Amino acid sequence: MKSLALVATLLAAVSSTLAHYTFPSLIVGGTTTTAWEYVRETDNAESQDPVTNVNSTDIRCYTSITNAISSTATVAAGATIGFACDNTMYHPSVVNVYMAKAPGNVSAWDGSGTVWFKVYQITAVTNGGTSITFPAEGQSTVNFAIPKNLPSGQYLVRVENIAIHAASTYSGAQFYARSFPLACGQVNVTGGGSGTPGPLVAFPGAYTGYEPGILINIYSPIPATYTQPGPVSFLPPGRCSLESLTNGELQAVWTG
Repeated sequence: MKSLALVATLLAAVSSTLAHYTFPSLIVGGTTTTAWEYVRETDNAESQDPVTNVNSTDIRCYTSITNAISSTATVAAGATIGFACDNTMYHPSVVNVYMAKAPGNVSAWDGSGTVWFKVYQITAVTNGGTSITFPAEGQSTVNFAIPKNLPSGQYLVRVENIAIHAASTYSGAQFYARSFPLACGQVNVTGGGSGTPGPLVAFPGAYTGYEPGILINIYSPIPATYTQPGPVSFLPPGRCSLESLTNGELQAVWTG
C-alpha cells in the first residue's frame, strides 16, 4: 500500500510539471465560440499556469494582468451553455460553475463583492474508501443549464476546475478557470424569472484552502467520502437548490 501511495505521489508531482489547460471558449446554442470572444482572456492564456492561492484576487477571474473584458453572449434562461477546454481536464479534479449578476453593464464590472452563487458542479464519486473516481477527468467541455427562474440581466459566469492530484499540502490544489486555471464569461440572460440566487459568496473569500475537498490526499488512505468545495443550496421556495443529475453532477434549479 505504501509503495502504491509513493508511486501515485510521484506521478502527481510529474504531472504537475506538464502542460495545463484553460477554458477560452463559451459554448452557446451548441456552438463553440471563438477563443476569448465571450470569455475574458486570463493571465495564463499563454503560460496556462493555474491559480494556487485562494486568497488572491486572481481566484475570481484571473485577469489581474490582462484586465480583460469580452463580448457579451445573449442566452435564454433555461438554455444550456458551457465552456470548452483547450485540452482535456486530465487531472483528477472537480468542477464548479458560479454566476454573479452585474449591477449594470457587465463589461464595466469586475465581479467583486458577495455576489456569486453556484449553478452547477461535478464532484468526485466515492464508495466508502475502496475507490475514488472523478467524472470530470478526461472531459473537454463543461455544459450546464442557466436556471429557468434566474432574473434577466447581465452576468459573469465563472468556471473552475479544481485539480487535486497534488493537494495533500496547503496551496497544492490547482484552480483552472477561463471565465481554478480560471475564466469568466459574459452573458446577457433573457426571458428570466423572479428567483433569488443564493447563498452568495465572494472571490476571494469563498475558500480558505483548508476545506476538506481542497486540502486532501486522494491516494492513501483513499477517502471514504468527498466534500465538494463551495456552497450547497438547500433553501426555501423562490431560492436556488441543487438537483442531482448523473455521475457526480448537480444542477441548480429554482423552486419558486
